[in-house]
Amino acid sequence: MSNKTVDFYYDFGSPAAYLAWTQMPRICAERQAQLVYKPFLLGAVFKATGNQSPVMIPAKAKFMFADLNRWAKHWNVPLTINPFFPFNGLDLMRAAAGMQLREPQRFEDFNRAIYTAMWVDALDFSKPQVVTGVLERAGFDPAAVMALASSDEAKAALRANTDEALARGAFGAPTFVVGSELYWGQDRLFMVEQALAA
Repeated sequence: MSNKTVDFYYDFGSPAAYLAWTQMPRICAERQAQLVYKPFLLGAVFKATGNQSPVMIPAKAKFMFADLNRWAKHWNVPLTINPFFPFNGLDLMRAAAGMQLREPQRFEDFNRAIYTAMWVDALDFSKPQVVTGVLERAGFDPAAVMALASSDEAKAALRANTDEALARGAFGAPTFVVGSELYWGQDRLFMVEQALAA
């Protein structure tokens, strides 16, 4: 039984992190490793490191979206590039951090609901009624989730994860840490697997 751990830093607003999310449970199960989800705020990481979203550079955005579709086909998982992307995901990330603390048994249900609605159904998350509908269909109380997102506990947890990621050298999403090694991007998952097998 492996005693290795993968820290997985993710933000719902990253389609690359969505693709990684579809693969990480399988990879960790196969390698008998512990998967530790670390919701963090990608916008804050961009600001702190001087990085920016690839969508800000048209040529890079065109390539990135095509490449993401290639990876989705490679892994045989659904992906729809969201036409409303990017959007402000601060409350959703705070809610994820809070859910992980207060309702860990529903944490993965929350991740699944948001990721599916965002990168499979391609819904417009800038509209509060859309967020409400997504949460209700997944069996969550939208008011309770938003209250959790506004709690000091959730804010502190998200900030701590973000600060931790920056301290470890993160500059984008998804970021993975195995031991002392940092890996970035869904296209580096084979390296994460190799690190776990070593």
